[in-house]
Amino acid sequence: MSFDDTLPLIFMAVMGLAMLAYVVLDGFDLGVGMLMHRATPEQKDVMVSSIGPFWDANETWLVLGVGILLIAFPKAHGIVLTALYLPVAVMLIGLILRGVAFDFRVKAQDEHKPLWNRAFFAGSMMASLAQGWMLGRYITGFAEGWQFTAFAAAIAVSLATAYVLLGATWLIMKTEGELQARAAGWARLAWLPVVLGMALISLATPWVSETVRGRWFTMPGFIALLPIPLVTAAALITLRVLLNSPRVLGRLCWVPFTLVVAVFVLGFFGLAYSLYPYVVMDRLTIWEAASAPASLKVILFGTALTVPAIVGYTVFAYRVFWGKARELTYA
Repeated sequence: MSFDDTLPLIFMAVMGLAMLAYVVLDGFDLGVGMLMHRATPEQKDVMVSSIGPFWDANETWLVLGVGILLIAFPKAHGIVLTALYLPVAVMLIGLILRGVAFDFRVKAQDEHKPLWNRAFFAGSMMASLAQGWMLGRYITGFAEGWQFTAFAAAIAVSLATAYVLLGATWLIMKTEGELQARAAGWARLAWLPVVLGMALISLATPWVSETVRGRWFTMPGFIALLPIPLVTAAALITLRVLLNSPRVLGRLCWVPFTLVVAVFVLGFFGLAYSLYPYVVMDRLTIWEAASAPASLKVILFGTALTVPAIVGYTVFAYRVFWGKARELTYA
């Protein structure tokens, strides 16, 4: 394969990894936002403090992923955004509402603060459900029919629940005392819906997509894919065992979050395996959707500068603000 033929694969990999980074990094703060209504006013401040240094920068990965789709795969960008115009608008409204609520709750008087807390919860819920709906529609290649609509709705609910689990495990890692114990309880509550949702979606996906069915249940693809569900099941079972142990509130507080991240990563690789070589399922391959090789070479130069800068900033921010969160204080 020539370098010109490899370029679309490089950009597809970078775009996929950017979207994975967004789902994991913004997923936990969306999950924290959806848990806000379960906490006391004092605990809400600690929860916001735990995501404060990270949540805005996490969305940089979404910008990067969509930007690569636009400039490296313009044909796919047109199809995807045309089909997903409404849920994209809902997601953006949710993200804007989160940003406004996050800033306004800082200066709000006590009687107005619950309003902004509810707005933060609503924005988190809107963004999460919209992202799940878009993922469900994308997997099926935007096919029409009640079964595809039901599948997208199931993905929307499942992704939001998975974000809640991710957010709860983040709070286990970042907080102490009563809030940490409550976060462990929230994680236990979210665990079963996540497991059931993943199981049902795994059964439904080959039913709604003939391409995925052929990829999953033919040899040697079946053998290549088998480790993903097995390791995912092991990670989820280990997570449940740990959530029932008091040690999760001590030195092992980081393990549940790591296990949930591992589940997301395994799901990403399973999805990538199922979709390849399509950018839009059954409609456009990576090479059919890609820009001209000369354009991709120019874009590659910019990407080579941008991606390391984003990675470096992300690592630096998480390193600086690592450790347990404390109640918010403002000068």
